[in-house]
Amino acid sequence: MKNSILFLSAFVMLSCSTRTPSAVANKKFDYNRLEKVADSVKVENIVIKNLFKHQLLAHKNQQYDSARIVTNVYLPHKKLWDSCYGVIFGDENAHLFNNPKGMIAWNKSLYEKNKQEFENKANIILSINLKKHFQKTLSQFNKLVPYKPKAKISLIFTPITGISFGGCNAEQFALELNNKDVNILYSLEKALPHELNHLVYEHFRNTDSNGGSALSQTIDEGFACYFTYVFFTRKMEKYEAVENMSEENWNWYINNEKQIFTKLKPYFDDNSGNNPLLRNDKLKLFPEAPKSMNYWLGFRIIEKYVEKNGPDSWKDVYHLSAKDLLEKSGYEKFIESL
Repeated sequence: MKNSILFLSAFVMLSCSTRTPSAVANKKFDYNRLEKVADSVKVENIVIKNLFKHQLLAHKNQQYDSARIVTNVYLPHKKLWDSCYGVIFGDENAHLFNNPKGMIAWNKSLYEKNKQEFENKANIILSINLKKHFQKTLSQFNKLVPYKPKAKISLIFTPITGISFGGCNAEQFALELNNKDVNILYSLEKALPHELNHLVYEHFRNTDSNGGSALSQTIDEGFACYFTYVFFTRKMEKYEAVENMSEENWNWYINNEKQIFTKLKPYFDDNSGNNPLLRNDKLKLFPEAPKSMNYWLGFRIIEKYVEKNGPDSWKDVYHLSAKDLLEKSGYEKFIESL
């Protein structure tokens, strides 16, 4: 996983805004308004690239401007396309992303097939003051964390979706506007703190000698979920903070907690990324699990650490190795007592 998708959004379902996507979608699309949108917005150390803008404008006046795709979509975030999308979907799909010809081809056909959807999604983004929203979130975020995140985040349409809101590293980040599982307004509201914490934790996690292990990635995801819980002043339900679970989902994990830890512990040191802790969806060690194993287990380990060390002790996680955190959390002894 270290060279694959490091960050994935856990919040993709419900809108948290009173201005619903359907209300925005009913508006007639305004290309002139789109042209006035800045190509990029910088807020502190984060750059938001509006690549979607040129993916639509390339089709304005019913003439396909392939040069715009290369100049304004591919080259401005070349590492995202080449090193992230060009890698994570396998060699058979790399040609779609890591060269101008491939980018030109799918941007033409994808728009033609999804014109109305793309315009609706663009209208949602146009209804938001992105700079103001990021400024507000970062203002609160910076009061909680010991490091200011740095990232390049592109808002995009893509022919194969899978990242949702996340990326391969801080310089290769994306929000997939046409991902069927992504609610744009909800993601920008509730998932943004989650993703920002990934960026901060990654800065500290690089000092962990076993930072690519399944346990390390479990703590990474669990910590992003727990931080979201803290960010919203613990008023968000815990189960919502973890992949936007339902209470029923959460209870399944609680009822199977001892078995989950016992069966997954042997995979903690695995560095392949291909193990039931990270890929239960594929390997199905727990076929009835409603969500990811590592998000929930990481959250529970941190939750037990905080119970033992005080409400502000979650900040210790930035400076602890995954193994030290597990040991100091007392989680394993808690499991033995069940």
